[in-house]
Amino acid sequence: MSALAIRVQGLSKRYRIGGAAPGPGHLREALMDILAAPFRRLGRPRLAAADDFWALRDVSFDVQQGEVLGIIGRNGAGKSTALKIISRITPPTAGRVELYGRIGSLLEVGTGFHGDLTGRENIYLNGTILGMRKWEIDRKFDEIVAFAGVEAFIDTPVKRYSSGMYMRLAFAVAAHLDTEILLVDEVLAVGDLEFQRKCLGKMDEVARTGRTVLFVSHNMAVMRRLCGRGILLDRGRVVASGTMDTVADLYARPDPEGDAGARFDPRDRHGVGWAKVTDARIVDEQGGAPSKVIPCDADLLIDLSIEVTDGMPAGTSLRGLVVELIVCSDDGQPLLSLMNVDDTGVALPDARSCRVLVRLPGPTFVPGRYRINTFVGVPFLQHVDEIAGALTFEVGPPAAPWRPYDLSTARGLFCRKAEWSCLQPAAPALRWDETGA
Repeated sequence: MSALAIRVQGLSKRYRIGGAAPGPGHLREALMDILAAPFRRLGRPRLAAADDFWALRDVSFDVQQGEVLGIIGRNGAGKSTALKIISRITPPTAGRVELYGRIGSLLEVGTGFHGDLTGRENIYLNGTILGMRKWEIDRKFDEIVAFAGVEAFIDTPVKRYSSGMYMRLAFAVAAHLDTEILLVDEVLAVGDLEFQRKCLGKMDEVARTGRTVLFVSHNMAVMRRLCGRGILLDRGRVVASGTMDTVADLYARPDPEGDAGARFDPRDRHGVGWAKVTDARIVDEQGGAPSKVIPCDADLLIDLSIEVTDGMPAGTSLRGLVVELIVCSDDGQPLLSLMNVDDTGVALPDARSCRVLVRLPGPTFVPGRYRINTFVGVPFLQHVDEIAGALTFEVGPPAAPWRPYDLSTARGLFCRKAEWSCLQPAAPALRWDETGA
């Protein structure tokens, strides 16, 4: 039997909605608490128990040494809160965590970094906090810098780094320093495609070396690949535990309250949020709700509403934003990207709201269930609004069969018509001995 790496027992975490938590843990928080105290009673009643929000309720699980455990669930399920408590960034309201080994974590951009210190200084600071000696950090230093690709900026304060540079260095430090336990939260949500590939390769390597890993991601294809076991959280409670494939299948099930394809689901939302997708629908040719199963030879019609968030200054508009739709398989693997500037050059207007209509001509997808992620952003600069699983739809057989066999047996991910030509065979080339030479 493997030795224990992590034991979580009865973990609960309570937050106060609209109020400060009692007992500030840092000097700065204590000073701000004192200064704000005279103003707390102005026009506001004392918070009641109804204002308590439980991010975690009685969560328990064990992780064995060398195990790669995936924690999944929608936004607000408690995944990030659990990792912050395990990594000792946030104290629990109740329960306990036992750790058997040194722990490294990559929970969000800049966690564990000091903005005024250079990249070099932050590498040594993190290693020292982990109890490593200078020669141990020296041995890993060049590998960390090369992986992060920040050689030219290693002696620059990290507060001047772009978010991509910040994340690359943070991941490199967490993955390369010698810790027995590694916690990683949504590392693939930031960074370009090449960085994501490097991260996946490194995560595979880390798993093979026998380190214990707790991994959080909304990408179910990645979770199935990396994790042997999974835990599903919902509203702060563990609702399923088992093999990663089994738990991911439960997570992928549609909401029993209704047809997921007919309803906009914005719960898994990320981004700075000054503009948002406020509604998204799959519609038929008349603009109404389509049948539950869309024939694979039918066009896919998507209707989006986008607005500047209330409270933004006058003059703020949607101009310059890019809209992208990422069609994914049911387990979260991206299959197809549609972007307004790539397809038609259609730009968003100089206005605070608009509707965007997208038509993807059929046939495109083989029968199955698919998800659509929506993305609104400033190219290369800012993720404004991103929703994972904003829409879910199901594709069925064609309304008018045009293939001589069942489409459900088709190999591949896509089903497209193509133009074919059959040419008469060209005359064979003469052999050398037929030329008379």
